Amino acid sequence: MKPEGQKKKLFLCWGIMVYFYMNGFLFAQEVKKYEFAGSFYPQKREVLKRQIHFYLEEAEVPDIKGKIVGIICPHAGYVYSGKVAGYSFAAIKDKHFDTVIIMGPSHRYYFRGISIYKKGFFHTSLGKVEVDEEVAKKIMQGIEWVRFTPQHFSGEHCIEVELPFLIEVLKNFKIVPLIFGSLTYEELKVFSKRLVEVCKDRNILIVVSTDLSHYHPYKVANKIDAQTIREIKEKDVHTLWNSYKSQELRACGILPLISFLLYIKERNGEIKILKYANSGDTSGNKSKVVGYVSAIGYISDFHKLSFTTKVNDKSKKGGEEMLDYSLTTEDKITLLKIARKSLESYLSKGKIPHFEVERQTLKEKRGVFVTLKKQGQLRGCIGRIVADTPLYEGVAKVAVDSAVGDPRFPPLKLEELKDIEIEISVLTPFKKVEDLEKIVVGRDGLMIQKGFHSGLLLPQVPVEYGWDRETFLEHLCYKAGLPPYAYKEKDAVIYKFSALVFSESQLLTP
Repeated sequence: MKPEGQKKKLFLCWGIMVYFYMNGFLFAQEVKKYEFAGSFYPQKREVLKRQIHFYLEEAEVPDIKGKIVGIICPHAGYVYSGKVAGYSFAAIKDKHFDTVIIMGPSHRYYFRGISIYKKGFFHTSLGKVEVDEEVAKKIMQGIEWVRFTPQHFSGEHCIEVELPFLIEVLKNFKIVPLIFGSLTYEELKVFSKRLVEVCKDRNILIVVSTDLSHYHPYKVANKIDAQTIREIKEKDVHTLWNSYKSQELRACGILPLISFLLYIKERNGEIKILKYANSGDTSGNKSKVVGYVSAIGYISDFHKLSFTTKVNDKSKKGGEEMLDYSLTTEDKITLLKIARKSLESYLSKGKIPHFEVERQTLKEKRGVFVTLKKQGQLRGCIGRIVADTPLYEGVAKVAVDSAVGDPRFPPLKLEELKDIEIEISVLTPFKKVEDLEKIVVGRDGLMIQKGFHSGLLLPQVPVEYGWDRETFLEHLCYKAGLPPYAYKEKDAVIYKFSALVFSESQLLTP
């Protein structure tokens, strides 16, 4: 062969090698092969499918009156946690989601921020699932600590073990896998708001992949997990965060869990616990167990939502039903003291104290808001619109939320508390507004829902600012992140409610 021919042949071989090397490198980055088939779950396709469908059929899931937007499920080996996981996945069986965002903890690598698999495919023994590149890009946009680091997904099981279940219960979906490293609470809040932005106009499901406590004796684990589950149900992100900072190790995926609960709170959603068990229940070894929980996050259907409190038809004003409900002065003072003691304890010790009350009126489940004012100016206001918590417990929790969780203000400091006045608003049931002309300023609080947007203003707000009905409605739209005229549009739904309002300046000032 002539030298020129040899050179051409060598050049061609070199080019082919470079091509396959580069494409192999890209393939290694963009296609995640399964690693845990045969260990965490069966490798054989038919055996795996049978096992998953057994867990799904065993799960008894209640009817959910609302739209499911997320699930919480374990990520251990199927023989240990599959029965619990079946509940979460049974709740979404045959529903449609365009994209599933899967959030789990890093078990092998320590790093700052969040690692996101931004494109490519995840392979499983049941087939491959495509990464939603567009959604991944929107999640990453402008947040420098959310980045693509393929290494963090190597040897990590928390994403992979959820995929066979998802493939069996959903059709035609993409995924965005996320691995959480070390994050601050402020970063979790930023990320949860990004999730709201990304999900608001898309049909997206969020999957939180987490186990609960690890390697405690059976009875100890049950006690620890019961506390964690209670805080999950109540969306008590502050207590969960403090447990993380105190290294209580309540859940391996506690940061994705907190981020999801912040997301649910931002969307006025609810959490329903479906199933709890631990490895002692499935393996029989109760000396050192791992806890598992299945739960769903959902947005209530306000057209069908039934509140626990009823309006008394006998009490009317201006042809409108009014709440036949009152609290004694002693009841009101008790609630105000609970709110203040909760703030004092949380801001100094990081914990809400346990309260005992005797009065049945304080144990009734009611929606409630707590407003904090500093020198007459708003310093925080958060509440619960669904009557799913005893009134005295709700006051304690939303008082703390108002102090440290209102995104409009920095967290309240202990030294500020002496200048804070507390106001409590106990809500009546919500009623759909059929005629805007019948809204009464000063009597009615309002809530608007339009698509994924919602906002609420208490009855006292328009009085404090001197608004008329139209201005009240416009500011309600602003609160929901909508243009001021949005309340006039056909798909906007407005609800009204009343509130029993009382404050420290009314009842505790000498």
